[in-house]
Amino acid sequence: MYLQYVVYQLKLISLRHSMTETKLKIAIRRYSSPYKNGNQDKNDISFNCVFRNINIMNPKRIIEQKAQLKNYSDTRKYSKDNSVEINSQLNKHNFQLQYVVGVGGFGRVWKVNYKQQIYAMKEISKALVLLKQSVHSILSELQFLTELRHNFLINVFSAFQDNQNLYLVLDYLGGGDLRFHLGKMRKFSEEQTKFFAACIIIGLEYLHDNNIIHRDIKPENLILDYQGYVHITDLGIAIKNTGLNFETSGTPGYMAPEVIFRQDHGIAVDYFALGVICYEFMTGRRPYYGNRREIREQILAKQVSIHSSNEGWSNESIDFINQLLQRKPKNRLMNPKQHKWFKNFPFESLIKKKLKAPFIPSNSDNFDKSQIIYEDEENNQIIKLHQHLTKEHQHLFQKYSYQDSSKQLANKSRKNSINNSKIFQFN
Repeated sequence: MYLQYVVYQLKLISLRHSMTETKLKIAIRRYSSPYKNGNQDKNDISFNCVFRNINIMNPKRIIEQKAQLKNYSDTRKYSKDNSVEINSQLNKHNFQLQYVVGVGGFGRVWKVNYKQQIYAMKEISKALVLLKQSVHSILSELQFLTELRHNFLINVFSAFQDNQNLYLVLDYLGGGDLRFHLGKMRKFSEEQTKFFAACIIIGLEYLHDNNIIHRDIKPENLILDYQGYVHITDLGIAIKNTGLNFETSGTPGYMAPEVIFRQDHGIAVDYFALGVICYEFMTGRRPYYGNRREIREQILAKQVSIHSSNEGWSNESIDFINQLLQRKPKNRLMNPKQHKWFKNFPFESLIKKKLKAPFIPSNSDNFDKSQIIYEDEENNQIIKLHQHLTKEHQHLFQKYSYQDSSKQLANKSRKNSINNSKIFQFN
């Protein structure tokens, strides 16, 4: 037993060593600005600068990683899967996997084809879910998704599983997330920000009307379709608005003060996050930077507000952001559609998608391919080290299954299933 423990520790040390650069890159991606700003603190680390330096230091490794992923031969994709499909009519072999469009904390997101229709398929590693003690949040997200359906959300069509992974089939939107576009644009115009905010408000109102608090509104969870409309995704830490919500959860930099300070919180936290996003679009940086402790200190130190804009932003837009960023929930703007910034805004036409969006994403791949390589490598190494967890806790995922009959997603035999021939191709 002791020998096994020593071997495990040695493997862990080796893993940590090999992942140092990967973790640095991912940490910068998740918790700092992906673009530089002239007013930014000199101690802030530039994501692009650090990534560039890593490439220079390890050009051979970068080339090897890209070649490896281009000729990807993960046995979970190519070989026959002898695992038993649990409580499911569909399985992953019914889908043509085209390429990976994103990597998150629990696995990959694939662009897939099923019966001549395009979907996004989240491949969620059970090992990662168990390691991060997130079984409840994964099951809760599926429950919320099955109860909701709206044009400004990412909707679910099917959920199934095998011995290693959970699969979630969702709307596919090729416009990319707003973090990706913000990293390229540095800032957005007032017109663009107003349109984005209007879409987010419509989506949030639907969630709030269904008594759900999202709690993780941020650019990474705001996806554009090819028309330029914003859709809200990722209900992983969403909760019911019970009036007794003291759990702190979310992303530092977008978390409302009442969440950071472990106070009871409601739908106002989503509007605070909207204020942070609009502030970020306007100024090119977030109002608060750092880890949770540093942000707590900044919030206690002063009330953030915008006094004027060098970009010609209207006083109404500045007032809108300032009201959303109020530290006390009771002082925060709770009916953003009624604010004077949105006076005469055609919300009805927006809901029917009859407006021309002021920002239209390109038809090419709207995601960071290099980022996918790094984050996928980290996840794969962690999964290999903790595969034993899935064998011991399969029973925890028994209820992970769903099929939306309205889309007629039906099971197909493996004999007739689409061949998975385009795995991880970026060309």
